[in-house]
Amino acid sequence: MVIRLVTLSLRLGSRKPLLFLVTLLWLFAPVWRLAAQSQPTGIAAENTDAARQVSQPLQPDPSNPGRSDPSLRLGAGDLIEVNVYNVAELTTKTRVSGGGDVYLPLINSVHVGGLTVEEAQALIQKRLSDGGFVRNPHVSVLVNEYASQGASVLGEVSRPGVYRVLGQQRLFDLISAAGGLTEKAGRSITVMPRGQPDKPITLPLSRNVNDNPESNIPVYPGDTIIVRKADVVYVVGDVGRPSGFLMESEHLTVLQAIALAGGTTRTANLGGARIIRKGPAGMTETPVQLKKILRAKAPDMPMQADDILFVPTSVAKALSGRTLEAAMQAATAASIVAVP
Repeated sequence: MVIRLVTLSLRLGSRKPLLFLVTLLWLFAPVWRLAAQSQPTGIAAENTDAARQVSQPLQPDPSNPGRSDPSLRLGAGDLIEVNVYNVAELTTKTRVSGGGDVYLPLINSVHVGGLTVEEAQALIQKRLSDGGFVRNPHVSVLVNEYASQGASVLGEVSRPGVYRVLGQQRLFDLISAAGGLTEKAGRSITVMPRGQPDKPITLPLSRNVNDNPESNIPVYPGDTIIVRKADVVYVVGDVGRPSGFLMESEHLTVLQAIALAGGTTRTANLGGARIIRKGPAGMTETPVQLKKILRAKAPDMPMQADDILFVPTSVAKALSGRTLEAAMQAATAASIVAVP
């Protein structure tokens, strides 16, 4: 049928060109429609490329080594899962003992402490093969929990505890994982390296960690990080803001403490000011010439951690012998504020 139509159109082509063109269009229209359907549009082509990309296996992220980090070694407390390809009965989840051993079906105890994941896999494969239990075994070891790869973060952090150290991590990473510093955190931090408790590393620390980039040292499994509590001095009595103040440094004077407390009031007995300090022999009182210090007629006095600077009112002169008791009660009720 098609051949007859083509022959007829060729005969008409020489005499009636328009009829010839219409005939050709009618004959080849189905072929053109089929070709158009088989050619993907722009959106279809994009979807095809996206599907091809999704079907490709994901590559490991080099910025997050995690469990695939070849430098990590198994240790006591690590939770591992051992799988033998095509032998589901040998799949085992176990924890490494204190001696570094795991107990597996057929081969019993295997010492994996100190080995990398790849070395542990090779050892288990060898034990299965040498014992004749599995022919050409293929073993995979997955680490569900690296209990032996942790560093302790103690002291003035929001969540003290043991945190995993996977890959290359630094001090500020561990502090961030522990919830950051508390309001009572001091201005120094101590890192005790694993196995070297007699060689602690003391580093400066500030509220803005970017102020001390040199303190962001590498941290290794087994290290202990201690954030020291800040020293506090108390200013109580007839002052503007009776409070406890965190010492930004080890040096704080009476005049500075009075300024932090908002100064003295008009009713303050400047001649009766005292520093109450706890020493080896108990509580002691040291007179402070506050009136002369404020007028620059006497040298300023240094204060120590946990000192109580008590400024009585004028009526306190009638309460002789009760200065210590009144100051201790006021210090107990004082709030703690951070020095801005």
